Amino acid sequence: MPHFAAEDGAMLAFRDEGEGLPLLCLPGLTRSMADFDYLVPHLPPVRLIRMDCRGRGESAWTGAATYTVEQEARDALRLLDHLAVDRTAILGTSRGGLIGMVLGAVARDRVLSLCLNDVGPEIARDGLTRIFDYLGRNPAGRTHLGYAERLSRSPGFDGVPMSRWLEEARKLSVETPEGLRLRYDPALRAAFLKAYEGPPVDLWPLFDALAGLPLALIRGANSDLLTRETVAEMRARRPDMAFAEVPDRAHIPFLDEPEAVTLIRAFLGRLA
Repeated sequence: MPHFAAEDGAMLAFRDEGEGLPLLCLPGLTRSMADFDYLVPHLPPVRLIRMDCRGRGESAWTGAATYTVEQEARDALRLLDHLAVDRTAILGTSRGGLIGMVLGAVARDRVLSLCLNDVGPEIARDGLTRIFDYLGRNPAGRTHLGYAERLSRSPGFDGVPMSRWLEEARKLSVETPEGLRLRYDPALRAAFLKAYEGPPVDLWPLFDALAGLPLALIRGANSDLLTRETVAEMRARRPDMAFAEVPDRAHIPFLDEPEAVTLIRAFLGRLA
């Protein structure tokens, strides 16, 4: 796995595959670049760039104080510089979408377009509370299969085969003699708690700063993080924003669902 050096020297993992339109994929809070494996077979020819944010996957653990959206946005720009990529389309899942919004607002000259996967400028408190319940805690049990069985009971996901939940269990944890261990730094919990307990942050100005940038939005129909009311306001402010809702999915769609694939392919096709 190749790595690049962030501004503070932290070594962060990435992949750079294919040719054509650059597409930078940014994963969610506790996730890794492997999240986009489901989408890859459905993409048109692109230069697919993925990274593990610091503290996740194969990247260095650098401590709670460094696990911020602002730092991770700077890391993404550092990766683009490392690869000599002037401008890129961005697909951001959950927290990765927030990073994409920051980049679209403060580094517009580097961003061709932004597609958000189940995230917007308002994040529902219920969804944040659910995340806090499990964040930074090793899954119970010793096997991926047992973890997959528990994941299969996640509310809002219907018709997902056990094979997919087993893939998810393997992406999220490692089997060890002492039991399952997270594939990310547990200190993410402290970073999340600081933001969770802090004063509310109005992200609508950040969204409005994306004016003129091609946008797309994917929502899980059962999402507890991105409400229908927030989507309605986003679409009112940006009537040109492409939109798809994925049935039988909560937070987050896997991105290989037909609705998601159709939107992403059309969105990238317009750029090409």
